[in-house]
Amino acid sequence: MTGELSTPAVAALAAVAGLVGLLVGSFLNVVVARVPEGRSVVTPRSACPACGTPIRPAENVPVVSWLLLRGRAACCGAPISRRYPLVEVITAAAFAAVTAWQGLSWLLPALLYLAAISIALTFIDLDHFRLPDQIVLPSYGVVAALLGVAAVGEGEYRPLLRAAAAGAALWVFYFTLRVINPRGMGYGDVKLAGVLGMYFGWFGWGEVALGTFLGFAVGGVAGIGLMLAGRAGRKTQIPFGPYMIVGAWLGLAVGGAVWDWYLDLSGYR
Repeated sequence: MTGELSTPAVAALAAVAGLVGLLVGSFLNVVVARVPEGRSVVTPRSACPACGTPIRPAENVPVVSWLLLRGRAACCGAPISRRYPLVEVITAAAFAAVTAWQGLSWLLPALLYLAAISIALTFIDLDHFRLPDQIVLPSYGVVAALLGVAAVGEGEYRPLLRAAAAGAALWVFYFTLRVINPRGMGYGDVKLAGVLGMYFGWFGWGEVALGTFLGFAVGGVAGIGLMLAGRAGRKTQIPFGPYMIVGAWLGLAVGGAVWDWYLDLSGYR
């Protein structure tokens, strides 16, 4: 855990994770652009969206290439969206922050995976109002495997059982909400809930409760803000996935502490 490392060691580890995050962010740009269109994220190689010229490796260095090219394609001079370096920087920052928080632990790979899919799903949902099965469904197996490795590494299997129970419970909860109000809840949200529930459950029931609540709270506040700003109405479709994800990370970060505070305050322990 982080406490077992010195501050300089944690900083160095976070810096390395940030560099890895830049590379992962470059790949996430491909995922965000291709997965909603049903295209392979492996082939063909990246090309200029304006003229189709393949991008050379030297022109595809995360963030640096965009800055050196001044946001213009080297082949034809077409503008390159700021989205590309933005995704790379956000992923680098997320990887560094998660690593600084968790330190060297068996759980770190699982959390870095969550960071990566959180970013990809957020941008895709904002653009297309959907959470692709190509990302969400395989995540059940990936997360189960990564949490399983963490359980074996730590020699503690109760969190893994709790993760399975919480994932199933949250899936059922969201599915029930969809049955009650199909227009207010997408099936992609239901499937994502099961993945997030596995993470909540690993940490504890406090994270399950708070992470779930915060997803709706963040979504509600954002919706009200958009309506007050005149950017949405009562019938405007608003993607819920990004708010679920923000609530999930807030729940993982502070859910345990808030849950302990509530139990102490209420006298339940």
